[in-house]
Amino acid sequence: MFTITTCAAGCGRTALFGSHLCAVHAASPSLEARRIGEYILGKREIKDINVPGLNFVGADFSGRTFYGCNFMGSSFSLCLFTGVVMRVCFFDSAGFVNCDFSGSDLHFLSFAGAAFHNCTFENSELVNLNYGGTSISDCTFNNSNLYNSRFINARIEESDFIDCNLKKTFFIGAQQEGISFKSSNTGEAVFEQEIR
Repeated sequence: MFTITTCAAGCGRTALFGSHLCAVHAASPSLEARRIGEYILGKREIKDINVPGLNFVGADFSGRTFYGCNFMGSSFSLCLFTGVVMRVCFFDSAGFVNCDFSGSDLHFLSFAGAAFHNCTFENSELVNLNYGGTSISDCTFNNSNLYNSRFINARIEESDFIDCNLKKTFFIGAQQEGISFKSSNTGEAVFEQEIR
């Protein structure tokens, strides 16, 4: 799991992987994002990196494998995650705009409080993911396995979950508008909390 080192500026935030400073105190956050992007491009397997709060634009993370990484509070625009494999990674409070996760294999990730706009997760394994409190708009999850994932208290608008496995997928408290669950097993999903 990623190592947490406190920012040398004394702000209490965590320092970026390969640096003594956090994203706020880095001399150039955009250069830090480029440095991390180049590091990722040079590897097939990425383990235990801590890079919260960076802004990635047009980065290509496709085909990589990530284990135990922290991207909390980062933003991603026009980024490719196609065919990516991720295990136990954290994207809490991150933002995603126009990103492609098609054909991804994601297990035990947290996107709590994140925002997704115009992203695709088609033909993916999205197992045991936490989308709690997320804002999701104009996204597609078609032909994906969302087994045991959580969309609790999420806001989901104009998005498709067509032909998905929704077994044990929780939508409790989720606000839904313009959603299609066509050909998905909604009977095995949980939309209301059971009262005992």
